[in-house]
This record gives sequence, structure tokens and C-alpha cells, in this order.
Amino acid sequence: MAEKETKSVDQASVEMIEKAAADGVTTVFDRAAKMKPCPIGAEGSCCKHCSMGPCRVQVPKKEGVPRPVGVCGATAETISARNFARMVAAGAASHGDHARSVAELFLATAKGEVSDFEIRDEQKLYQIAMDFGVEIGNRDLKDIAIEVGEMALAEFGRQEGEILFAKRAPLKRQELWRETGTMPRGIDREVVELMHRTHMGVDQDYQSLLNAAARCALSDGWGGSMISTELQDVLFGDPVPVASQINLGALKEDHVNVVVHGHEPLLPEMMVLASQDPELQKYAQSKGAKGLNLAGMCCSANEILMRHGIPVAGNFLQQELAIITGAVEAMTVDVQCEMQSLVDVAKCYHTKLITTDPRAHIEGATHIEFSHDDGLNVAKRIIREAIDNFSNRKAEVQIPSQTVDTVVGFSHETINYLLGGLYRASYRPLNDNIINGRIRGIAGVVGCNNARTVHDDDHLKMILELVGNDVIVLTTGCSAMAAGKYGLLTPEAAHKHAGKGLASVCEAVGIPPVLHMGACVDNSRILMAATAVVKDGGLGDDISDLPAAGAAPEWMSEKAITIGQYFVSSGVYTVFGVTWPTLGNEEVTKHLFEGFEEIFKGKWDFEADPVKAAGKMIEHIDSKRKALGIDKKRERVLYDMAKRRELEAA
Repeated sequence: MAEKETKSVDQASVEMIEKAAADGVTTVFDRAAKMKPCPIGAEGSCCKHCSMGPCRVQVPKKEGVPRPVGVCGATAETISARNFARMVAAGAASHGDHARSVAELFLATAKGEVSDFEIRDEQKLYQIAMDFGVEIGNRDLKDIAIEVGEMALAEFGRQEGEILFAKRAPLKRQELWRETGTMPRGIDREVVELMHRTHMGVDQDYQSLLNAAARCALSDGWGGSMISTELQDVLFGDPVPVASQINLGALKEDHVNVVVHGHEPLLPEMMVLASQDPELQKYAQSKGAKGLNLAGMCCSANEILMRHGIPVAGNFLQQELAIITGAVEAMTVDVQCEMQSLVDVAKCYHTKLITTDPRAHIEGATHIEFSHDDGLNVAKRIIREAIDNFSNRKAEVQIPSQTVDTVVGFSHETINYLLGGLYRASYRPLNDNIINGRIRGIAGVVGCNNARTVHDDDHLKMILELVGNDVIVLTTGCSAMAAGKYGLLTPEAAHKHAGKGLASVCEAVGIPPVLHMGACVDNSRILMAATAVVKDGGLGDDISDLPAAGAAPEWMSEKAITIGQYFVSSGVYTVFGVTWPTLGNEEVTKHLFEGFEEIFKGKWDFEADPVKAAGKMIEHIDSKRKALGIDKKRERVLYDMAKRRELEAA
């Protein structure tokens, strides 16, 4: 049994870890305590890309000792860069494949081939059409949507040229990408080429490999992820502020509980509709339950939370703990971040684990495949199976009492509206308050949970340090949920936790000091917000000029590396916690931490201590304020009538 007091700062999770021990169930916390990571692999110094290996090429710390190379002669730098690049390729592929599913559904919806989905945000569709160069005029909405859908799908296989959404970036940033050869082509093209480059005996210059990784990451941030976010908003509605609750206490003992877990919001949207069906509600009551209760897990949770207010049961490290409550009749999973251990945990209780995506089967789980043209019926079938399972509860139900109120749904467009209103929507008030010093800067704190550190602790310590120093925080994914569980996603949190300047702005606008912007794929919203700040003026002419920084203090997945890389390649100082995959090689790490700053005006950094990492972010923000000449408070001058006349004359 892992020591419970060192595994999570969330009391609901601690309670379930204790219950798991009492029930004899092994969780991710136990496995992490037992399974020690390989020190050579953790530092990126192991190559297993061909059958002559694995080759361990740790660089000796003593001078004069020969530097090891792989059997093929690959240097430690090449191997480290290959490993890093492959992480970027895998992360970009995961977001790209997610986006392709959304684009296919969008096009089918536009053509009228599916009946369960519809275009809900026409204004956003028109905006995408203009960005894609699609003629609007007096054309029928359906025709515009079909052309947008076809162009979106074509983006994945673009062989030459530039991805269309790259034109959204500041002009100076676009020029830099062209000059450095990192302007991305199609997502599929970049992923395939990067995987080819990392094959044995292909690209064997670490700087060339890392440059290619940067281009691949950009094809995600300004391509795959952005396509996914934008088209999901058109299909399901642009998020607007909505109140809800978060944590395991969202489950209900006297209800049929269904948890939707994963990352693609296609089935979860149908699950929301199905759970509201009066017939299914009556069917649940006929089985002895008071009704149906739908809750989210991981990024599927963020999707239906910010559009429908569906409560969140937890983030990544809580997926097993939800089942351990003994109250979950069914958990659906699609793609990304689902633990295979869910099958074994579910067997200890009565929970049905249901896989729903043709790309993601789990041995031992029930498979009910989701399809675009029958989505609502699939959702209803799953809920019926959950209802039928209600009477099979075999363990004592123990649901933690903890739930916390949240306010979420701060898309780029919503922030624009909240700052300026319907007719004067603008980022100008944000820019002005950064310039006058009430807001010190902007930080994006995003990413996963990691069982190698205390659950949620690093997210919270970093965010609290930032907002306490007047840095407004934009957050997504599991980090957003950590903030929500601590009460940081409500306007009241500004008075309690934010510095005086940030608190005054938040209270005036009525927003939290930490803005929930969606799922991990929605980090593209942060890119759009940063671009909007640049375009509004007064804070430089590129993202790299902004007093802004990014972080993933508890990252664990390859997607996180890709996200971090596209932020670095977009000009953002980005610091990661827990561990870093190239620490075994000084040259590669130096290039990422210093060399990239010369190329992209953004760079990587690593700091395991979240408070120290926040300090580095604040130091970077202050350096950018100084470069912009806004680091000192301006003397307040009271003008008499004579001075006012001089201004008018001038």
C-alpha cells in the first residue's frame, strides 16, 4: 500500500486510496511506489530503435572517459534528440487523429448524412470560413459548411505549402517560421517525416532532429488541435461561463452513475442527450434508482462540463478511484489516458467498463462501438446497460463528500466578450491592466497528473504562487480540474488568493483569477488568446514579446511534450516539472533550454519544485515587462486646465 498521505492533496482521493487498500485493490499509486523508473531511459539515454540494441549511452560525468555510442555509432546527442522527437510525433499524432474524427463528423453533418448532430455556432463557422478563404457572400450555410469541412480534412494530408490556421499567428511569428524552415505542412506529413527521420540511420544531427520536431509540434498547435477545437465549437457550441461542481462527490449513491472518460466529445455529447431522455429516467426508477447521474472524467469531462455544466468526477489519477466508490454502474472510454488497469479494478466491483472507439480496445472490457450515424442510439444502449447493472452492486458504496463549485467555459471569444461587452468586445482592458501593472502577466498552467509526484500538489502550489503575484492563469486539462477542486475557478477566489492588482481586475470584470479554457486539445485557445493580446497592441508585435509563460508541472504524456514544443516554437518560455526526458545529454538539453531561444524567441526549462518554477516564470514575465518599458509604475500627473489646452493644441 502506497503511503496515502504522500500521494494526493485531494481528500476525496485519499479517502478512496484508503478504501482501495481495505478492499484489496491495487491502484496507480501502489504501482508507482513499487515500479521504479529506469534512470537511463528516464534521461533519454537509451535507444531501442533497432534490434542491435537497446543501447545505453549515458555520457560519463568524469573527464577523459570515452563517450559511449550505440552499436550503429549513433552519438548520445542523436539518441536523445531522436527520443524527444518521437515523443513529439506521438503527441501530435494523438491530437491529429482526434481532430480527424471531428472533421469527418463535421463534414458528414454538413452534408446531412447524420441526424444526431447539427451546426450550433454559425458565427464561428463563418469565422473559420474567412480564415480558410472560403467565399461567404449569399451562399447557403450548408454549402459553406461542406467546403470548410472538405478543406479541414485536406489539411491533414497537405504535402506542400502552409497549414491554413498558421495565418492566424502574428505576422512576425509567421515570418520567423518561414525563415527557420519550421512553417508546418500537413499534420500527417509532419508526423510521418519525423518518424522517418528518427529511424535508424536517417537524420543524425541533433539540431536538425529538434528543428523537425518543432515543425511537427506546430502542425499540432496551429493545425490538429486548432482544427479540433474550432470544429467542436461549431458542432457543440462555443463554451460560455457555466457553473457546476467537481470531485468524486459528484457521484450519487441512490442514482445510476455513468462516467464518461476519454478525450473525444462525440459520444459524450450523445450521452448528455441520452441521460436526459424521460423514458430512460423512468427505466432507471423502475430498477430502484432515483434517476440517472452522468459525470465526466479526464478531458471528456472538460468538454461536457464547459458546454452543459455536467459535473466532473475527477482528473487522470482519479479514474480508478471513481470505480472504487462502488457506485459507478458503467464507465465509457474512447481514446487517450485510459489505464488498462481499469479492467481489473472494475472486476473487483460491479462496474461495466465499455470501450467505444475502434482504435482503442482494452482486453477484458465490453466493446460497444460509437458511430456517427447512430450516435444517440449507441448512447442510449450504454445507459440501458448501466441501468440494468444498478442492482448488481456488490461492494459497500462509499462516495466522498467533497465537491467544489466551479465556473468554467472561458473560450477566447468569451474572454473577449467579458472584457469589452457585446459591441466593444476587445482584449484592450486586459492589455491596459498589464501595461499599468495591475496584472503582472499571463501564465498558461496545463497538463496531466503524474503518479511520480503528489497528486494535484504541484499544480496548486504553482498556480497559487502565480495568482498571488498578480499573474492571471489560463488553464486546461487535468490542471484545470486540480484548480477547480481547490476552489480557484470561482470569482470569489480572486479575493482569497490573488494579489491586490489582479484581484481588483477580477472583481471588476467578475471572473476568477484562474480561467478554465477547456480540454488539453484546447490549448490552441491559449494560442489564440495570446495572439489577440498581440494584435490589440501595446505589448509588442509577437507572442515572444508578451509578459507570459507556460508550464506543465505534473506532465506525463507525450501529448504534453508536443503541446510544450508548439508553445516554445510560438515564442513562449515553457517550464515542465517532475522530470525531463533529455537530462542525460547536456548538449541536447542546452539546445532546448538555450538554443531554441535564439531560434524561436521561446525556450524550454525544467524545475521539479513548483514554487521555484513559478518564480522562474515570474522572473521571465518581469524581464519582458522591462523590455517593453512597463516595469515601473508611471507617475500620476494631474492636469490643470492650462495643460489640457496644451494637449488639445498639440
